[in-house]
Amino acid sequence: MAILTASNTLARADKANAPIPAATLALMAARGTNAASPIVLRAYKKESEIEVWKRNASGRYVPIKTYPICRWSGQLGPKTKSGDRQTPEGFYTVAKSQMNPNSRYYLSFDVGYPNAYDRAHGSTGSAVMVHGVCSSMGCFAMTDAVAGELFAIAREAFAGGQGAFQFQSFPFRMTAANMARHRTDPNIAFWRQLKEGSDRFEATGEEPAVSVAGGRYTFAPSRDPAKEAAFTALHKDETDRIAALVEEGAAAVRTTYSDGGQHAFWAARILQGHPVGDISRPEALAYAGQEVVLIPARRRAPPPPPVPDALWAAWIGTASPSLTVRTAGFVPPYVAPTARITAPVTRYAQTWPSFARAAIERTLPPPDLAPSQPPIEKLAQR
Repeated sequence: MAILTASNTLARADKANAPIPAATLALMAARGTNAASPIVLRAYKKESEIEVWKRNASGRYVPIKTYPICRWSGQLGPKTKSGDRQTPEGFYTVAKSQMNPNSRYYLSFDVGYPNAYDRAHGSTGSAVMVHGVCSSMGCFAMTDAVAGELFAIAREAFAGGQGAFQFQSFPFRMTAANMARHRTDPNIAFWRQLKEGSDRFEATGEEPAVSVAGGRYTFAPSRDPAKEAAFTALHKDETDRIAALVEEGAAAVRTTYSDGGQHAFWAARILQGHPVGDISRPEALAYAGQEVVLIPARRRAPPPPPVPDALWAAWIGTASPSLTVRTAGFVPPYVAPTARITAPVTRYAQTWPSFARAAIERTLPPPDLAPSQPPIEKLAQR
């Protein structure tokens, strides 16, 4: 029995201390960073992905690698109570003490739910993990191999001096298009807060300084004015783009799930017989990511193409049909005789030359400005 216990302990120690794969280390080196540098993890539920970002030599976080999620549970939206099967959304903090090398699900770390925002809203629950296998009751199930690599990346960041890393969890990639499509969702006000934090991270390359005030996420401005200006510009552009998409008639949808989702990569691997461990509620995956259209897309008619110059010339030319079709009794000014010019002129083509010649020869009579009737007489007749 003692030998068996010692063997299990060694096995756990081996998996918890497994090195980061050489290919992943090469990706880090290519982005100007290394295993000891700080990390930020970003999760996207709808896309079923977790990204690893690392801080490079210039102090900016850069994307290193994207990992497919094998299983997450619940719907899009935040977790609110214990047992609701919801995978949480928000900004969380993972300290070294939250790493679990003795997990029942290979290796894991606690994401830090509930955070200050969740507690401010009375949300309950605990032990929300990123772990191995492919079974979720509110966690991010990654399979053993992926969970082991994420564990190793976090372990080396802690060994390099990082006290805690940020875990950002989003309903979907926080693009203007996604925000416009989900604008009628009951969670949209909450998602706008997450969008602000996401934009700040992507514009500045800095881990957002997150706090909670009045039940809302708030983010401290960057200490670098140039980075703060970059965030302000990006966030305004994104806000304007969302408004433009709505104005242009983008559809509004609600994305529904029977119970969470799974990345297409793992769905294909499972069909091929690749072992991933326990899979929670596989029958629910047939109904994952169903979009209910709440406001159909409205397509504007495209503007008419510009009229070619040759066609314009034909329309306004002397032989144009438009010049020969007139309302009965209508006489254009350029055809009617002009009484103000001495020489009789009956066509517009003669008007300007005659007028110019008279002006040059000083034979043009002065205009008759005398009233036809004295003003006093006109007034008396009213």
